[in-house]
Amino acid sequence: MINSAGWFYWALLSAIFAALTAIFAKVGIQGVDSDLATLIRTAIIIVVLSAFVAYTGKWANPLELSPKTWLFLGLSGLATGASWVCYFRALKIGDASKVAPVDKLSLVLVAVFAFAFLGERPSLREWSGISMVAGGVLLLAFK
Repeated sequence: MINSAGWFYWALLSAIFAALTAIFAKVGIQGVDSDLATLIRTAIIIVVLSAFVAYTGKWANPLELSPKTWLFLGLSGLATGASWVCYFRALKIGDASKVAPVDKLSLVLVAVFAFAFLGERPSLREWSGISMVAGGVLLLAFK
């Protein structure tokens, strides 16, 4: 899967697992504080990823990473944590079928941020698709 289309299969699997995350989380947070549920989920992720990295022989000394790498991975981790806390709180009080699409507004925001900060230039066709996603989110979120 390491070719020009390989990213698509990994991204599709990511979408499938993200969908399962919403369903499993909605069931799992019944009768549990959403922040505690987020902590439990995070602890499980740490254990599973640690085992995966060790098993696949991908462990490297994190202290050898550059300060820039640490800064941006740290910021990414903080953003992930904030996203998860907000997501679980939204799932606690809202329907998964409404929360998940609004969460996917991140797709639109990634395109805008990538344009503004990374110099990526989506084509008119791609901007049209991004606009349709934004419209779909609004259509699903509001009656």
